[in-house]
Amino acid sequence: MATQFLVPRLGEGVEEVTISKWLKREGEYVKELQPLLEVNTDKVDTEIPSPVSGTVLKIQIAEGETARVGAVLAWIGQPGEQLAEGASLAAPAAHEQAMAMDEAASPAAVSPPQPASRPGGLGFISPVVSKMALQHGIDLSQVVGSGQGGRITKKDVLAYLAATPVAAATPVSSAPKAEAPPAQPGVELLPLTTVRRAIAEHMVLSKRVSPHVTTVMEADLSRVVAHRQAHKAAFARSNTRLTFTIYFAAAAVSALKAHPIVNSSWSDQGIRLQRAINLGIATSLGDAGLIVPVVKQAEQYSLLGLAGQINDLTQRARDRQLKPEDVQGGTFTITNHGVSGSLFAAPIINQPQCAILGVGAIQKRVVVVADTSGADAIAIRPMVYLTLTFDHRILDGVQADGFLGKVVELLQNWESDD
Repeated sequence: MATQFLVPRLGEGVEEVTISKWLKREGEYVKELQPLLEVNTDKVDTEIPSPVSGTVLKIQIAEGETARVGAVLAWIGQPGEQLAEGASLAAPAAHEQAMAMDEAASPAAVSPPQPASRPGGLGFISPVVSKMALQHGIDLSQVVGSGQGGRITKKDVLAYLAATPVAAATPVSSAPKAEAPPAQPGVELLPLTTVRRAIAEHMVLSKRVSPHVTTVMEADLSRVVAHRQAHKAAFARSNTRLTFTIYFAAAAVSALKAHPIVNSSWSDQGIRLQRAINLGIATSLGDAGLIVPVVKQAEQYSLLGLAGQINDLTQRARDRQLKPEDVQGGTFTITNHGVSGSLFAAPIINQPQCAILGVGAIQKRVVVVADTSGADAIAIRPMVYLTLTFDHRILDGVQADGFLGKVVELLQNWESDD
């Protein structure tokens, strides 16, 4: 008898996945625990193994489509086995019925949430929720989250739409969709990948949710360069790469301790100060896009420990081995755009965080310094531009500058025996 292959729950808060690639086709044989397909959630690709050995009789959900946890992905059975008529549709119908029963028993379904009573902070926003908000022009700060820790789920957005039909009737994309322009010589249309689409939705949502302001400072990295040169070998003996990003991360963690307001998020009830510093490190995947793995409770690590955590996360990101929980729960983000030669930039805030630190390229420049007598002197120093893009609802300029100034102070006065 054919076996249903269902979408498993891949992590806390993961309710939907996008089918990235089927590794087996209909009619092909698959062994138990052999990878059968790749799915994407929150820009993380995950291989899902087959629960049994057998022939893939029918693929229920095509590549590029989304599926909820518990939905039927495929049917696996014996070669030549015929599925009963309508069998491929029975399980999804039953799944939807079960979901409907769950929602009927839910307080949010019995009594749609009112915007003014939303609990604090947006929390983690999934790509599905982000996409719905963009399509319907919804301010997510007005939606009550029923998920763990007040997280906003797809069900919450649907309940909000049901309670506010005017908003549902006036989506952002209400204008008729323009037809694709006719093909022109020399023009190629590149299809959007799951990751690129998710990045686009998150970036547009961030700009709509919070007012972005950017402040810029520069730092002399002479002491950091000297410290790295003196300790690179010792770190290498521990199989850990001591990159400059580690120093910026450590300085940011110390500055967040001194200025905890920057480690926060906005809510209509008040500013939510986060006790743990969960540090996101923006990591390039090349043409595939960008992902932000998170060092949980970064304040607990020494420089060596922090380096080990960042090395591990960024390597697993590039090897496509991250888990959904590795990219969730961040409270502050660093993006080192200088690795590609950029001097300074104004990055977009990673919602629902308060701010993001941008690090430019390290360059030797001629600067004016004080000599041993206190007089001005010309010197060549390794300099870097640092930017802090912040949510002006939470921070004013003096607070943002205080935090960024602390980062600069820590870098310029790095202790040689650290």
